[in-house]
Amino acid sequence: MSSLFQSIKLRSLELKNRVIVSPMCQYSAVSGNAQPWHNVHLGQLMMASSGMLVLEATAVEDIGRITPACLGLYNNENHTALAALLSSIKSIDVKSNTPICIQLAHAGRKASSYEPWNGGSQIPIEKGGWECVAPSALPHLEGEQVPRALSETDLVALTNKFLDSLRRSEKLGLDAVELHCAHGYLLHEFLSPIANRRTDKFGGSLENRMRFPLQLFKSMRDVWPAQKPMGVRLSASDWDSDSSWHTDEAIVFSKELEKLGCDWIDVSSGGVSSNQKIDLKPGYQVDFAEQIKRTVNIPIMTVGLITDAKHAESIIANQQADMVALARAFLYNPRWVWHAAAELGATVDAPKQYWRSSPHEVGRLFGDTKVGQR
Repeated sequence: MSSLFQSIKLRSLELKNRVIVSPMCQYSAVSGNAQPWHNVHLGQLMMASSGMLVLEATAVEDIGRITPACLGLYNNENHTALAALLSSIKSIDVKSNTPICIQLAHAGRKASSYEPWNGGSQIPIEKGGWECVAPSALPHLEGEQVPRALSETDLVALTNKFLDSLRRSEKLGLDAVELHCAHGYLLHEFLSPIANRRTDKFGGSLENRMRFPLQLFKSMRDVWPAQKPMGVRLSASDWDSDSSWHTDEAIVFSKELEKLGCDWIDVSSGGVSSNQKIDLKPGYQVDFAEQIKRTVNIPIMTVGLITDAKHAESIIANQQADMVALARAFLYNPRWVWHAAAELGATVDAPKQYWRSSPHEVGRLFGDTKVGQR
């Protein structure tokens, strides 16, 4: 049996296979509200037969959006728009509907940016941007606006915003939550000494730098239903020799998260340093995932330029990770899982309207489905 197509359980949630649709920002929301584009984008991914679909990074306050066109869940309008979207995509008739996870996030000092196709640089306040916040008053890039350093009172208020978005996620019937602590956004900024130069209890030592992200996770885990899983995406390295945030520190952070009831670690890297030097190649982050997997007893997810089915299969079979998340591969081929199943001799669930698509030479790609023809 294919290792990639074995089920895995996260608390009460059973995933039919180990392929995860990674969160992919679409920069297509209006005032944080989901739009028709999201129906098209996520509708096809609901038919992808993955183990779990993770919604794009969803901001917990308006100034926490990466761009003005990023998704949010911080007010009633956001909630209503997302509820309509979820109702639409969940109506897709698949024998076993794909679980949906939301990634809750705050962009910190990397907020107030143009969409990638508009250059991706920071938007000046006089051109519609906004004041960013961060652990310390340090801009991401030289010449950008200096973010406002968060006070301890601000951190209490910010925690409540995460909890408000979390409660909205529960009301929306979402199956799981992932807390975004990666890619140079706010929680990663607390973890990395590149962005965190605080001299209070939230800066300096590793213990202090981890303090706010861990406190926040605990508060969220206490509120999120006990039967539902909650994971964390982290950057395992800053890819900058001047930073102490590397895999050894990420391992310590992962161990602490495990103690607090974290159900998976989604291992990525980079994003906080303008001097990062990343060795881009297929599976370039798998080694980070494997190192963390050796030290914790919760499932590990890996991501990063994994596009080949046999490569994904080998990662699971060789116990380098427990789940494989794909992003760009799904944008290029929303039926990636079907093709992988055909190549690896597995079966998947799919909408009955598509059962006839299985190539004759593949055999029973969709299990015991039978399609008549007049």
